[in-house]
Amino acid sequence: MHPQTPLLLGCPITLSDLEDITRRGRRVALCPEARARIVASRAAVDAIALAGDSAPAVYGINTGFGALAETRIGERDVIALQRNLVRSHATGVGPDLGEAEVRGIMVLRAQVVAMGYSGVRAEVVELLADMLNARVTPRIPSQGSVGASGDLAPLAHLALVLMGEGEATFEGRRMTGGEALAAAGLAPVTLAAKEGLALINGTQYMASLGALAVRDALALCTVADIAGAMSLEANKGSKRPFDERLMKVRPHPGQAACASNLRAMLDDSEIMQSHADCPRVQDAYSLRCMPQVHGASRDALMWAAEVLARELNSVTDNPTVFLREDGGADLLSGGNFHGQPLALALDLAAMAAAELANISERRVEQLVNPALSSGLTPFLAPQSGLHSGFMIAQVASASLVSENKVLCHPASVDSIPSSAGREDHVSMGSVSAKKLAQVIENVRASLAIEIMTAAQGIDQRRPLRSSAAVERAYAAVRAVVPTLDEDRPLYRDIEAVKGLVTSGALARAVEEVTGPLQ
Repeated sequence: MHPQTPLLLGCPITLSDLEDITRRGRRVALCPEARARIVASRAAVDAIALAGDSAPAVYGINTGFGALAETRIGERDVIALQRNLVRSHATGVGPDLGEAEVRGIMVLRAQVVAMGYSGVRAEVVELLADMLNARVTPRIPSQGSVGASGDLAPLAHLALVLMGEGEATFEGRRMTGGEALAAAGLAPVTLAAKEGLALINGTQYMASLGALAVRDALALCTVADIAGAMSLEANKGSKRPFDERLMKVRPHPGQAACASNLRAMLDDSEIMQSHADCPRVQDAYSLRCMPQVHGASRDALMWAAEVLARELNSVTDNPTVFLREDGGADLLSGGNFHGQPLALALDLAAMAAAELANISERRVEQLVNPALSSGLTPFLAPQSGLHSGFMIAQVASASLVSENKVLCHPASVDSIPSSAGREDHVSMGSVSAKKLAQVIENVRASLAIEIMTAAQGIDQRRPLRSSAAVERAYAAVRAVVPTLDEDRPLYRDIEAVKGLVTSGALARAVEEVTGPLQ
């Protein structure tokens, strides 16, 4: 059930707030204090617009855009200028974004405008809020932004719907923007001076996709710890490398968090007690170095989350309206729409998340390879040779890991000049965000493969029991996927375990034993 208290646009919001709105349907409303700021900044824009041809040239109000910034626009064409801007910039291509990602774009664009530096009327912000609350979802294609001058093309598809154009979904049906608004009891707006520009100048595409993906990636860090604990038990590994003393002499916070999780999950295990005196001195790195690898990913993702949290409450408009104490205003043109801060963070986030799958696949290899698995059957098959067991599950994970290596090439190192050279360096942060979202999907599938493989390994250690927390994870898996007694198609099993991961049910099951994991 989503929170009943509306989020107030124009007041600070968090990554958790964003997830509540996009995925759990939390309502939004305009912050009362924000309304006063909006009215004041709009008055500054109106003063320029009403001055007509005698007003000084101000970018985007009475001039063209980009390379046409020096082209003066006459007073009678100011409204047409905004309409033409939105229409001409709606050039998105590729598959459509999902509802959660579009809702993220909507709320973040509304948040920027509500902060009162954009010179946009309150009714524009209120229409965005009403669309969110009524679940009118604009169709936004996923490709077409270079991540500077803002995510122009994706945001233009959003702005089209506010004008009653473009396409949107309402109550599960695709229709024109105007039809969707009417069906929801809403009316389009006629964009006034600067409003079209204010709706498309910003980083909200990459911020929405990136924020949701980083939230997912941080949750997967905990899932990776659970998967690793299950694999360690299945392969008769040791928990000694996770000793708190070792963590304190190399005090990276992510490493400490992972080791703390592993210690909490590996308490009182019959399997571990059964091999306390075995001759094996050290486990493979994929088991022994989980705190160092998972922890490094966690630290990198936490930094990316900090960057995104700042961006959620940043003004990315251009020009930006600054009110003066004497009652006047300065409209400053700058580059806050440039996506480089996000592009770098999201590229790093993709690499960090990919490592969770990289090491996970190696743990799967430890379980299915009879030369490494401490007595488990080859490929965990019930009768090796006649049955192939988890042989190709490991291959599938390897495929996902390899794909991630391609996706982790940083988009932020590229730039292609646009707008006749005026926009001569761009961030490609939209590509960084899109790649990250795909990496997260691949990591989720890889971890699901490890979890179901480890559960099969635990079956083969019976009658010995693993720790209470690992047994709880095992039980959650067995509630949706039975033990492999003979070969069967495993794609349904993978999807079922992915469902446990995505819903958070697996982590919640473990935390019933351990308390909150980090």
